[in-house]
Amino acid sequence: MITKEEVEALLLKGPFHEWLGLKVMDLGEGTIELRATWRPEWVVNVKGGYTHGGILATLVDLTADWALVSQTGRGVPTVDLRVDYHRAALEGDLTCRGKVIKHGRTVSVAEAEITNNDGKLLASGRGVYMTPAS
Repeated sequence: MITKEEVEALLLKGPFHEWLGLKVMDLGEGTIELRATWRPEWVVNVKGGYTHGGILATLVDLTADWALVSQTGRGVPTVDLRVDYHRAALEGDLTCRGKVIKHGRTVSVAEAEITNNDGKLLASGRGVYMTPAS
C-alpha cells in the first residue's frame, strides 16, 4: 500500500493542490482525510465572507479521487461528479474525508464530505472515476 507521505508528495506536485494548502492527515485502505488551508481568495461574497462553491466542489472531487489513490497508487480521471451544498463555508480551514464505495476494473465510485472546524457538514458528493488496468 502507498504511504501517507507518498500520497502527499504526489498530491502536492499539482500547483493548484499546493495553492489549496492541502495536507494528508490520514490514509487508509480506500480512505483519506485531507486538510485544506483557508485562503481569502476563496471568498466569492465579500460581504458575507462565503467560500465559492467551486472550491467546495473541487475539494469533494479531489478527496474522493485521492481516496482511490490509496488503492491505485495514482490519480484517476473523473467521469461524473455530484455535489450537494449543505451550508455556507466561512473563513477557516476545511477537513475533507473521502472513501471508496466501489473499486471496479474500469470505473470506480468514491464519495467525500467537507466539514468546517466545528465539524459541521458543508458539502458532500460522489464521483465516478475511470480506473483502467495498470
